[in-house]
Amino acid sequence: MPRSNPATNPAQLLDNQLCFALYSASLAMTKLYKPLLDALNLTYPQYLALLVLWERDDITVSELGERLNLDSGTLTPLLKRMEAAGLLLRQRSQEDERRVHVLLTDAGRALQQQAAHIPGCVMAHSGLDVPALMALTRQIKDLRAGLHNACRAD
Repeated sequence: MPRSNPATNPAQLLDNQLCFALYSASLAMTKLYKPLLDALNLTYPQYLALLVLWERDDITVSELGERLNLDSGTLTPLLKRMEAAGLLLRQRSQEDERRVHVLLTDAGRALQQQAAHIPGCVMAHSGLDVPALMALTRQIKDLRAGLHNACRAD
């Protein structure tokens, strides 16, 4: 039978860890998204890339990587798979061939309408209303910014 350690520091309890709350919430979020995205033949990273491209089509790979916080080693294979699936095109810039532009195809644009129900599904399953979700999103963005700044300072 497992023993409880009464001398454990409350700051070291799993349920008191912000990192674990975020990690387990991320796992639950991914589990929620999976069937929604499977129906569209998309992975979660592909969906995120499409969200960026639906906001602003014809951006460079580096701009897309910045928005998604992904390096080119992770992003390039993702974009290659999406291009093979007919969702986007990658084109070298005429002015600077080091720059590669990402453009949606008609199929990639059509998925926006097919995916329109996803945010509502996520909100419905969250148990939170719109103002609470927006406040939580702001807090998480602030946390992310603080952590990024702390990492850059090292």
